Amino acid sequence: MDLDPLPLEGITVVAVEQAVAAPFATRQLADLGARVIKVERVDGGDFARGYDTAARGLASHFVWCNRGKESVALNLKDPRGLDVVRRMVADADVFVQNLAHGAAARLGLDAATLCAAHPRLVAVDISGYGAGGPYADKKAYDMLVQCEAGLVSVTGTPEQPVKAGIPAADIAAGMYAFSGVLAALVRRGTTGRGGPVEVSMLEALAEWMGHPLHHVLHGGTEVERTGLAHAVIAPYDAYATADGGRVLLSVQNDREWRRLAEQVLGSPESGTDPAFATNAARVANRARTDALVGRALGALNTDEAVRRLEAAGIACARLRGVRELAGHPQLAARERWREVGSPVGPLRALLPPITLPGGEEPRMGDVPALGEHTGAVLRAVGMTDDEIAALRRDGVAA
Repeated sequence: MDLDPLPLEGITVVAVEQAVAAPFATRQLADLGARVIKVERVDGGDFARGYDTAARGLASHFVWCNRGKESVALNLKDPRGLDVVRRMVADADVFVQNLAHGAAARLGLDAATLCAAHPRLVAVDISGYGAGGPYADKKAYDMLVQCEAGLVSVTGTPEQPVKAGIPAADIAAGMYAFSGVLAALVRRGTTGRGGPVEVSMLEALAEWMGHPLHHVLHGGTEVERTGLAHAVIAPYDAYATADGGRVLLSVQNDREWRRLAEQVLGSPESGTDPAFATNAARVANRARTDALVGRALGALNTDEAVRRLEAAGIACARLRGVRELAGHPQLAARERWREVGSPVGPLRALLPPITLPGGEEPRMGDVPALGEHTGAVLRAVGMTDDEIAALRRDGVAA
């Protein structure tokens, strides 16, 4: 069967990127078929390469965000290195950068400048707090933005706020940059014009804070931190089982509560008891509600608890660790695992969650070594071997 081409085949992306937000965005583009040329520093490259050595000697963040890209190592502080990037941009469809505030503008690599010179180019500026305003110059690492966006204030226990366990601000910004590029390319297809796209980590994560934000704006009360429990629904929490596991369940309406009481808790009278019969009552009596559910599930092993909850039509899940996620039976049954190449050999990686209708697989290319494609890319923009050798000798390229 002939498969359709990947949606972004023929699209070239140049990215002056580091850390997570921009690399995560451009990796999505690479998976969908775009050619992504990643410009890195000559002295160590993207600093995310040095975060850890957990992925068989490579950094886990870097492996996650950078498969399928070509790595070009250049010193952009040297006019010759900057000229190479400008040559690449002249032939590109998309440019993405997430340098420190003001750095791209000083180099002439900000979206507005590039789009003025190349009307068909889609150029993306990703920043922590946006181009203007009193926070524009602040350093913006993921956890800092989680705090500024209020995410930490609603995550954790009543006693202790905690950050999300994944870089939520980076991921939010990366996904809006990804969708912004796709939208701009669609517009270019109808108008012939590209244009600048701006995404800030704060604004991206503030959008994700929509539920607690509207709760506060229109209800007037702060959202309480409730650990694994839901702030306004009960029971909606994780409960210990007899074999040391934990099962999370969610009762969304009073009909489900009555089924839970009858078929799992062995307490049909609790289904209609005024102390539990409505969600408002269960929230008001959360400790008693949780104790009732906890006693019943605590007498069952995890498999039996899940079986009974599912038989009663109650939404539930096992509280899994990351290693258990790696062996998740649903991911295995749906054949979501692949291998990607890397400088240390093949590494397991999940298929991206966008499944294309034509059956074509995402292009899950290799994780590049620093400067692995410098020579090939420089030749493609018209440089001779002698010119490339001179750049390498002078530390402008690696």
